[in-house]
Amino acid sequence: MEDNNNNQVPTKCHQKGNNGFRTDRVVVRKFESADYPDVERIFIDGLMEMVPDTAFRGLKHHPESLLLYAAMTIVSFIATKSFLLTCLVPLAVLCARCYYSRRVVLGYLERAKLTDMGDIEGHYMKTPDSCLWVAVLEGSVVGVVAACALRGEAGTVELHRMSVDRRCRQRGVGVALGRKVLQYAADRGYLSVVLGTTAYSPAAHQLYQTLGFRCVGVTKGYATPGVSRSVLEQLFYRVSHHHYRKDMTVHNTNTHSQQ
Repeated sequence: MEDNNNNQVPTKCHQKGNNGFRTDRVVVRKFESADYPDVERIFIDGLMEMVPDTAFRGLKHHPESLLLYAAMTIVSFIATKSFLLTCLVPLAVLCARCYYSRRVVLGYLERAKLTDMGDIEGHYMKTPDSCLWVAVLEGSVVGVVAACALRGEAGTVELHRMSVDRRCRQRGVGVALGRKVLQYAADRGYLSVVLGTTAYSPAAHQLYQTLGFRCVGVTKGYATPGVSRSVLEQLFYRVSHHHYRKDMTVHNTNTHSQQ
């Protein structure tokens, strides 16, 4: 059950390092108004990391885009007969992908600031079946996670936002935050926890799998909120949305079997 003292939960997170195992003490507690600058910074930093992740790492996950860009390169050579100009096509493609990824992310950020991230207390802390927590490590806020009930799906809570300071990702902060959401769902009798991500970073997917989530589907060509759907944007920005789900009844069964 949740603690009454501002829901402060110290978590010992074991991380294997070069010198063996170390233990970090992560405190996960409910959001306070004084945390807003740190929460905003961590949230923005996490979103901006999506720019190179989508533009470069994500490219290999979309063979249809690779074929299109290859065709553009071939057409360029046929039209110009210039190796120099043809070699510039892949560079121009990468620059365009970076530009449009940044444009979409900034649009999404502005949208978030006008909704839940612009009024965290009103959206999460004063709304039934919603909450936002921060992770504190060595006296500093290093992570944030939000959860809210899905109105259209009874018995399901969504892990809505989660970001961790890049300097602390190897110290178990993400696991501590994820476990807090699972505890929140279990304490209130939710049957499942879901989340969605457009991240291509293997570390992000490994974190969800470590927490017991399983991928239940992938939406190709996902329309990120804030995207304009212009021709050029569709040409140079394309992401897949991975849907993850954790059945809390399975979680509880596994928990009892280990005791």
